[in-house]
Amino acid sequence: MSRRSNSPPQSTDAQSVDKVRIDKWLWAARFFKTRGLAIDAIKGGKVSHAGNRVKPSKEVQVGDELSVRQGYDVKTVIVKALSDKRGPAPQAALLYEETPHSRQKREELKAQLMSQPAMRRHGLGRPTKRERRKIVAFTAKS
Repeated sequence: MSRRSNSPPQSTDAQSVDKVRIDKWLWAARFFKTRGLAIDAIKGGKVSHAGNRVKPSKEVQVGDELSVRQGYDVKTVIVKALSDKRGPAPQAALLYEETPHSRQKREELKAQLMSQPAMRRHGLGRPTKRERRKIVAFTAKS
């Protein structure tokens, strides 16, 4: 018969953790909705640590610089606190700080994308009104 010790369970608060797996930290910081998505992004090369590709088991520490690409956005963040538990969004925002250079680059990209007209790939779905008019004008000439 085995005996269990009466020691308290291990706490994984933000203060008591020295290192956390990068996939858990990205999930806790709400960069990704699930750990599976975080792992897929890391394996796909969309997350880098100090400019180098990483594996999901890489451990991050306070002060590390991470680069996370999501779609067109590339965020460069500095780890301010560690947690392996997902909490509310305001609490998750305290785990990192985006660098000013990263924030500026994202705003420039956003302005550039907003200045361009919305593009639709040809051959997908129903033609727009403008495209229909061009089709009618083209077929009328033939």
